[in-house]
Formats: sequence, structure tokens, C-alpha cells
Amino acid sequence: MLEVTQRLVELLDLSPIGDDHFQGDSEDLGFPNVFGGQVLGQALMAASRTVEGRLCHSLHAYFLRPGNHSMPIDYEVQRVRDGGSFSVRRVIARQDGKEILTGSMSFQVEETGFDHQFPMPEAPAPDTLTSEQMLGQRLASKVPERLRDSLTRDRPIEIRPVAPGNPLSPQPSPPYKQNWFRAQGPLPDDPVLHRCLLTYASDFQFLGTSMNPHGVSFMSPNMQVASLDHAIWFHRDFRMDEWLLYDKDSPSAFGGRGFNRGNFYNQNGVLVASTTQEALIRQRKPR
Repeated sequence: MLEVTQRLVELLDLSPIGDDHFQGDSEDLGFPNVFGGQVLGQALMAASRTVEGRLCHSLHAYFLRPGNHSMPIDYEVQRVRDGGSFSVRRVIARQDGKEILTGSMSFQVEETGFDHQFPMPEAPAPDTLTSEQMLGQRLASKVPERLRDSLTRDRPIEIRPVAPGNPLSPQPSPPYKQNWFRAQGPLPDDPVLHRCLLTYASDFQFLGTSMNPHGVSFMSPNMQVASLDHAIWFHRDFRMDEWLLYDKDSPSAFGGRGFNRGNFYNQNGVLVASTTQEALIRQRKPR
């Protein structure tokens, strides 16, 4: 496992601080606040620590306040129900005594049943594409110095956009995006860790899908951008150290909010997870 990936795995490895209470560190990715995917991944890890013999099949969470990446995050897990097949947990993430995220996770015992899926959409192979980090290095000299580290930093999750746009000069385009995702280096055979890593990665390059038709990006002047909520459904087993295609669309934007949907497929065309997210994409009036 590469060092940068090891740091992410350690970030998700929460410390117990009491009955069903856990604490996790925060990382600074160059964003103004804590990356939402980090809080989601840690919240899922906290809930998973209170369930045995069952894996998460769905997660629904709301972002309540921006997180401070210079402070640790406390996670309280509430055991809502343990049934014969399903377990439900509620998780509250806090910083400085204030809630920054609340969510519910459902876990299920392994069982067989009906099986169907949408076919995987067409996409170029990942080895034909340029990584997001290399694309960022090409832009680094054109952005303010405070933003350069976030564009060029080493990443535990390698992202290869299918049709990368220029965030400094965005042009209107259809509300669709595709990216290939893969963790850097081999990972242990722990399905809980792989689910938490996908949860972490699912917040990258997601809300921007709803900004495509409007010719703006997170770097555009007067844009206020933030994730409002996030949901994930895990359909089938997968590995985050193998390439996954993240295929996204945005059916609607209205009232300062953009709605986004996504599907993760492995290279064999198997649908392994689906996501939705509503985001704030507010264009403020210039002063």
C-alpha cells in the first residue's frame, strides 16, 4: 500500500472514546472546510464498528454545518434496531459540540435473491486517460498559489476524468460526467474498508455535474457551492484497488440547488453501487 493510501486508511480507522462513541482526525485537502466524503466515510466506519456479520447496503446523510479540518470529529452511534436480517444505525458527527452531519445506515445479512441491473454505459478504458493530478499540474501555474497544492497533491484515490473540462474557463455542456476511480496500491481484504473508501471517494467530482449546463465551476467567481445531502446504495461486492467507473448525471437544477445521480461499475460491467446528492450551487450577485 502506498504511503498516501495508508494515511487515508488510518484516517478511517477511528478511535473508540466510549460506548458507541468514536473519534477521527481530519485532513486538509486545500478546501475551505472538511471534505464531505471524509465525514461520510468515517461515519460509515463508526456505524460498522457496532454491527457484526452484516454489511452496509444503504447510507443516507445530511450535511448540517461545514467542518473544521484543524479539529477532530466525534461520532455518536445510536443502535436503532437489530432485526433478523437488517440492522439500522443512526450516526451524529460533532465538532466543538455542534452537529456537522447526521445520517442513517442500514446493514443486511448476506442472502440470495433476484438479480438484474442496467448495462454499463460506454466509456474509454482508464489506461487511455490522464489522471486528475496530472491535469492539475498543467493548471497549477494559472491559479493562485493557495490553490496549487489542492491541484497537484498526491492522492490516495486516483481519478481519471473521461472528458475533463477547464475549471478556470468552464463552458456549458450536457449534465453528464464520467470518471474512473481506483485506490493507489493494494488494499487488505476487508469489505467494510472498501465500502468506507468508496463512500469517501463518491463525493469527488459529483456536485459539479449539475453545474455543467450553466458554464460554471467551483472556481467561478461568486459561486457558493456545498453538498447538502448524500445517499449511497451498495449493490454488490467490489474492490477499491481495482478500477471503477463513476457514471453521473444531473436531471435537475432549480432554486440554487442541483440534483445529481451516479452509478459505480467495475471493469466487467457489474453495477456495484449507486449514489444521489443534492448540492447548493448558488450564484451570488456581485458586490
